[in-house]
Amino acid sequence: MARAKQGDHEAFRVLVERYQGRAFALALRVLKDEERARDAVQEGFLKAYTSIAKFEGRSSFYTWLYRLVMNLCLDMKRRDKTDREVEWDETRPGDPAGAPTAEAMAGQGAGNPGPAQALERSELRKRIAEAISQLPEDARETLLLREVDGLSYAEIADALEIPKGTVMSRLHYARKRVQELLVEAGVQIGRATSPENA
Repeated sequence: MARAKQGDHEAFRVLVERYQGRAFALALRVLKDEERARDAVQEGFLKAYTSIAKFEGRSSFYTWLYRLVMNLCLDMKRRDKTDREVEWDETRPGDPAGAPTAEAMAGQGAGNPGPAQALERSELRKRIAEAISQLPEDARETLLLREVDGLSYAEIADALEIPKGTVMSRLHYARKRVQELLVEAGVQIGRATSPENA
């Protein structure tokens, strides 16, 4: 980061390679359109590059980039009110092998499940995704930042510009509501399916 601030193009390229997958996953969740998500990420990195000298280091680079990409996505949504959907993707683009997936959110272990187990896991992932999609936007975004992007409470608070206590209360609400929605959908809740253990 320090080298990128001094104009080292190679250092900035490393930052792009490291964070483009997570930034794309964020943009895709907000915009629900792959092409528009790519545009938002490209514009986000361009903004980061042109204003990197102003980066004060009070947060991580990803938290700063997250804020840039999120603001761009929200601007795009305001400009274009269409609500195009994409399928829930089980992996995050650009993630290395072994990174958390929707299967991990479902609390399922690795291995080679049989057809019945694979179908059951697929159904569980679908139910979890549906439950998460029914959360209010602020609770959903907070939950995904924690469970999918793996941000700490402090990083989420910084990215969303809210107090850490608000992050904690949103997560508590989101996890509880997802459990309620899963129960309503007929899913038996145990440690494996609990969002807290995702």
